Amino acid sequence: MNPRSADGQLRLEEHGDAMGATFSVVLYGDDRTSMAAAEDAAFAELGRLDALLSNYRAGSEWSQLNRRAAEEPVQVSPELFRLLSACLAYSRASEGAFDIAVGPLMKLWGFYKGSGRLPSPAEVASVLPKIGYRHVRLDAAAGTVWFDAAGVELDPGGIGKGYAVDRMVDVLRQRGVQVAMVAGSDSTIYGMGAPPTEPKGWRVGIKDPRNARRTAAEVFLKDMSLSTSGSYEKFFWAQGRIHSHIMDPRTGYPAQGEVSVSVIAPRTIDSEAWAKPYFVNGRQWAARRQVEEFRVFFCEDGALQPCAWLP
Repeated sequence: MNPRSADGQLRLEEHGDAMGATFSVVLYGDDRTSMAAAEDAAFAELGRLDALLSNYRAGSEWSQLNRRAAEEPVQVSPELFRLLSACLAYSRASEGAFDIAVGPLMKLWGFYKGSGRLPSPAEVASVLPKIGYRHVRLDAAAGTVWFDAAGVELDPGGIGKGYAVDRMVDVLRQRGVQVAMVAGSDSTIYGMGAPPTEPKGWRVGIKDPRNARRTAAEVFLKDMSLSTSGSYEKFFWAQGRIHSHIMDPRTGYPAQGEVSVSVIAPRTIDSEAWAKPYFVNGRQWAARRQVEEFRVFFCEDGALQPCAWLP
């Protein structure tokens, strides 16, 4: 039996793993057959993107690019070229706080397939020459990507979930779905339309970074996305302090000072990409560089401190 909402609409929910994260889709509608087909199509798209973008898959186009691009220009698919072009634009606009070429740093600190380790200053210094989006050269005419230094490695962790959520939403829309929520883990979410009984949109809780059992705030997503970057997501203790997985690529060390930053934006790729530089650069920088259609807010000690308050 399929659960129905108060107004009689069917509700379907499905989960699947890709790119080292768990994705979920919840949707409402009237026709179970078409809903199930739409859900299947969305997860088929997720599977396609996993084969394209996952650095957990040795055979993905992303992984093959990492292996070859320091040796010669590599021709990539038009889709991957467009995505990398967007990543370089985010990197420039964020003054390097978002950096797609942070792969060696994530591995050095143990956050790639691990829970973290504390490297020595010498180790950090040795890897810094390999870090930086400026090492990534794109040739639009040839459709090629080249790394100008050995050891450069791209990491999709700051962009992949957001891009995948947007693509899954596009597939659902193409299949006629009007009401759905798509999430990559708990930190990257898009709410399409409004679920039955809640005309304001999909109710999403933002965790209190100091108390996982408490919700610091609730927001409503109606054709909007929410992405959160927090030092509580992946971290380890060493030498009396927290070291989180959110790196400042310019220093080689985890960003300090903020606890949690959330961004609401029309596209999930934007909310995910911008949450990190707002976290790394801090609230004063965020207030100066806030994009007009975004809503950015910080959470510390269970209280929201927004750059622009949520309406």
